[in-house]
Amino acid sequence: MKIGEKLLKLLGKKYMPDHMITQKFGRYDISFKTDPDGNPILLFIGAIDKVGRIKGERFSRVLIKTKEGQILKDHWDAKGKT
Repeated sequence: MKIGEKLLKLLGKKYMPDHMITQKFGRYDISFKTDPDGNPILLFIGAIDKVGRIKGERFSRVLIKTKEGQILKDHWDAKGKT
């Protein structure tokens, strides 16, 4: 599974720092964890189960910045099934 442009646009926004956010995205349930700057860094996409966990795919973000905050590297890696 690849992350599409619409989802990348959603994940490119800033959110509440150090927070887990769960919402619907099209036909999928998504949940993502943010870093201290409010950038999404961990993504779960699939279907939410009765316990509240997402069964599907897991992605991790590589976000490397300079000391000044300029982004050097920014991409999502697929980490497999959850």
